[in-house]
Amino acid sequence: MPEQVVPASAESAVDRGAEVCEVDAVVVGTGISGICAGVTLKREGVENFVMLTKGPEFGGTWQTNIYPGVACDVPSQLYSFGFEPNKEWSRVYSEGAEIQEYLLEIVAKHGLRRHARFGTEMIGAHWDADQNRWSVSTSGGRYLSRFLILGTGSHHATKLPDIPGLDTFPGKIFHSSQWPAGYDGAGERVAVLGTGASSIQITPGLAPTARHVTVFQRTPAWILPKPDWAHSGVERFVIRRIPRAQLALRGLAWLIGEVFLASVFFPRFAKFLSLLGRLNIRFNVKDRRLRKALTPDYIMGCKRALVSNAFYKALNLPHVDLIPSGATEVRGNSVVAADGTAAEVDTIVLATGFYFVDSPDYALIADKNGLILADRWKGHPRAYLGTAISGCPNMFVLWGPNAGTSSAFVLVEAQCRYIAGALRTMRAERLETVEVREDIETAWKDDTDRLLSKSVQNIGGCTTYYLDATGHNGTVWPGSMTGMVRTLWHFDKDSYHREGAVQSVR
Repeated sequence: MPEQVVPASAESAVDRGAEVCEVDAVVVGTGISGICAGVTLKREGVENFVMLTKGPEFGGTWQTNIYPGVACDVPSQLYSFGFEPNKEWSRVYSEGAEIQEYLLEIVAKHGLRRHARFGTEMIGAHWDADQNRWSVSTSGGRYLSRFLILGTGSHHATKLPDIPGLDTFPGKIFHSSQWPAGYDGAGERVAVLGTGASSIQITPGLAPTARHVTVFQRTPAWILPKPDWAHSGVERFVIRRIPRAQLALRGLAWLIGEVFLASVFFPRFAKFLSLLGRLNIRFNVKDRRLRKALTPDYIMGCKRALVSNAFYKALNLPHVDLIPSGATEVRGNSVVAADGTAAEVDTIVLATGFYFVDSPDYALIADKNGLILADRWKGHPRAYLGTAISGCPNMFVLWGPNAGTSSAFVLVEAQCRYIAGALRTMRAERLETVEVREDIETAWKDDTDRLLSKSVQNIGGCTTYYLDATGHNGTVWPGSMTGMVRTLWHFDKDSYHREGAVQSVR
């Protein structure tokens, strides 16, 4: 029996009872990246698309991360879309629930909900040369799509530690992104594994209610003070009523972001920032031995620099302990560190981060030659401008290799503007496909590797997730945030193979 292909429709194949659904675009992910992609498609007149998410709601990171104290470490005026400024931020650095609310407002305003396929996970995708379409297999059916936009971001694939005995722990155990609703550790002894971006929020979040909190630290992080406060009524009135005031605040946050980015390429400046980190430890940590354990031996920026006013204060509390050694074993109710120290606990929180450079998504996608991207790259992922991949016609990746900059919103918005340019070019030239040339992609990646070889992530003296399996920096954009926006402002069509002729991309 021949395969049934449903004509273009906003309804899913599963809803229609069909085996395959034909759409103009499949967007994988419904977080910041997916939402921006959805808005971009609708603005370009593309209405027949679906947005896949394994979760129950839009929001991505901000839908899944609900632990006590969850908040952003980028100022709200910069951690938001330029095309959808929020005049109602309650504070300088917004908490997770407020960011999620902002994202859902965008979803409602642009009518994205009807495109969403909740509880639907992509399990594979390949280019079908006969159909000139992407064949996207999901847990809810298969789609044939003209365009594939990967918008899964960098905070969806949890990284779990390989610790002997962890699977036999008799108490509660969960990753920071899989937090049980309402859990606050009340009356419990809690172990927090890790001292990264999640841990420095979780630890002070649990401290007021937990009986005891033990933090296992493999490597200390540089932490700077967080210039955060709740906006007063006057501040909110000014932001709400004077557009240029909000623009000025965004500009200030942008400038600060650029300053910290500059430290990536100027190790001497990064060393100066490290001094600020040392002063923060000195002023906030009472115990001398604890100060020593919390002081990194690498240059700031080698690992992600963090901001917090609460973490060091929490560690000063009598019922909060830091073990300056990573967890290596679980024996019954006890978590044992590499230095032999053990702590008996009721709950283990895995604040162990996510897959960044080596996203599992790349093991699900095959290019036009049938090669799985992860296998083809051999631990050295690459995408032209962090956005387009050779051998993958009509496919774009948001927050791809070497796209990282100060704000996820800024980088994704810049990439979506670039994608919009591609759609307009295809419409104007009646093109069937665009595919970045391999020589262009290779040259850009070689230049990027060369520029980043002297970055603090490469020479700062630490082991960091910024580097790929081959030791190259596969995370950071090779320049400023402003430079990224300018580079992605226009679609450079001469860098692409352009083939076929159709009436429209709609």
